[in-house]
Amino acid sequence: MTKPVVSIVKHNDTYNSIKEALELCDGLQGFSKQDKILIKPNLVSWDFELPFPPYGVLTTSAVIFALVQILHEAGFNDLTIGEASLGSFGSTTERIFQVLGYEKLREKYGVNLIDFNKDEFEDVDVGGFNFSIARTALEVDKIINIPVLKTHNQCKVSLGIKNLKGCLHRKSKKFCHARDENLEHMFPRIAEVLPMELTIIDGIFALEKGPGHSGKAFRKDILAASRDILACDVVGAALLGYDAGEVEHIKYFAARNGGSIELPELETRGEAIADHADFLDYTWKWTEDNTMPAGFQKRGIKGLALRKYDDSLCTACAAAFNPVLLLFMSAFKGEPFPGVEFVSGKRQDASPGFEKTVLFGKCAYHRNKGNPNINKPIFIKGCPPDLKEFQKLLKEEGIHCDYEEYVKYRHYIFDRYLSKEGFDMELYVR
Repeated sequence: MTKPVVSIVKHNDTYNSIKEALELCDGLQGFSKQDKILIKPNLVSWDFELPFPPYGVLTTSAVIFALVQILHEAGFNDLTIGEASLGSFGSTTERIFQVLGYEKLREKYGVNLIDFNKDEFEDVDVGGFNFSIARTALEVDKIINIPVLKTHNQCKVSLGIKNLKGCLHRKSKKFCHARDENLEHMFPRIAEVLPMELTIIDGIFALEKGPGHSGKAFRKDILAASRDILACDVVGAALLGYDAGEVEHIKYFAARNGGSIELPELETRGEAIADHADFLDYTWKWTEDNTMPAGFQKRGIKGLALRKYDDSLCTACAAAFNPVLLLFMSAFKGEPFPGVEFVSGKRQDASPGFEKTVLFGKCAYHRNKGNPNINKPIFIKGCPPDLKEFQKLLKEEGIHCDYEEYVKYRHYIFDRYLSKEGFDMELYVR
């Protein structure tokens, strides 16, 4: 039996590195000049108000521009780039395209730029469930998937299989974060119904404690490519320091589709995995009793219970979770909180014995609205909740969060890259 081939290439000049990666894995074998090709990057979000470091969070524009040039030179002219980026109050895809300079690709090469959030959607049976999938992704002949080499706080790694979640309607994305289903048993089904042809993992940067900008990025300068999405993710996981057997969604996808997660059963060409593998942790540490982040305990914070999020917390609320931690820290002045519990997601139940219970978002509210354990509810409305509303309602309860401390933190996580060699915004903004 022929082994799946994965190329691993050291990134130097982006154009030549991408070309080498494609040649080593025969990446364009089977493509026809008449094919409608969709390029699916990871452009999950951007912040247009506060500093946003995209390193290891978004696919680098350098990789996208180089790939488009290579495809165009090879005679592939029916190219589309599609993504469904989300902000707190709607789609941000077109604005991100503008920030990253993607419109130059439309002007120079005639590339179609599609905001999947505005696309038509089609309900597709994915084996016991229906997902609404962007029609563009279903109707193209071939998809080239360009994820980032990053960890993920809910599913350890976010690579090729996970990146396809961006082809879903927002309601289906939320449905993946179900109350009674495992997130990692939901999104792998997307790859089974799309015309997947090629995966290129952009590892110019790698992200620890991802998937968002609060993680820590490292300059990695590695690319991995394969016509087999599973094999590419197995190698990507190894480059992040994880055996694929430890990553539930990769293991689940392999079991459903008869693939292997064993490195010896893959053929790697180019660089050796061992020369580039580094363990990057995927999550922040919590206390043993799961009452707060370990960092809160070190600071002596008491009177507050804040359990770790689970995978029922959808992407928008998960993005707000880190700011919430910063706001709670800003409210701590050395005195214990007045018996406050913070509840999030679709599975957490309010516990007895607390003076106040913060229900973060409508899912937590619907789960707990009749819970007799709650003494004084503080309902933070929204999907996702608004941080300014969070600050306002807690202030009414005598808990004074300082949003400016969060703003300072955002400047800090951006500024920490300014003096680091290799952290070049020109890799993103073209």
